[in-house]
Amino acid sequence: MKRIAIFASGSGSNAENIITYFQNNKKAEVVLVLSNNPNALVLERAKKLGVQSLVFNKHQLNDSNWAVENLKNLDLIVLAGFLWKFPEHLLENYENKVVNVHPALLPKYGGKGMYGMYVHEAVVENRETESGITIHYVNEHYDEGAIIFQAKCTITAKDTPSDVAAKIHELEMRYFPEIVQQILSKNG
Repeated sequence: MKRIAIFASGSGSNAENIITYFQNNKKAEVVLVLSNNPNALVLERAKKLGVQSLVFNKHQLNDSNWAVENLKNLDLIVLAGFLWKFPEHLLENYENKVVNVHPALLPKYGGKGMYGMYVHEAVVENRETESGITIHYVNEHYDEGAIIFQAKCTITAKDTPSDVAAKIHELEMRYFPEIVQQILSKNG
């Protein structure tokens, strides 16, 4: 059975969707949800779905001993709305096993500070005619890892940042769990 851990900082709708997707799967399961925010709704969602959760601080995340102790035997780490830069020591230990979803078509609108509504506001401000999601491997730079998958949606001149956010959320809900499963299948 493949083991997945999810890192999230906020509400956890993507985490919940992935957990639910794998609940009756015989090949993979979400075994742990981790958050840097002790008040994150994702922790409640994990508890309701029977998934162990763990809250940590920046010092713990950057401590390789803490990581070795708490991130054992994982086949994939999924970042689902996790806002901190992922530590290099974990990227080395989980090479090509850490993935993220970004709410834009990278390389556009990526990098430090480009998350959530900031991305959607920039898309509308620049009068883009399309946006989408990018699922990518995580490397030592924000949003620069190898792209695994992209899905697009049309943006109209009347769309607000909230409208764009709703379209992006729909793409995340539809594709993120499926792509996680494909990644696990390719990794043996």
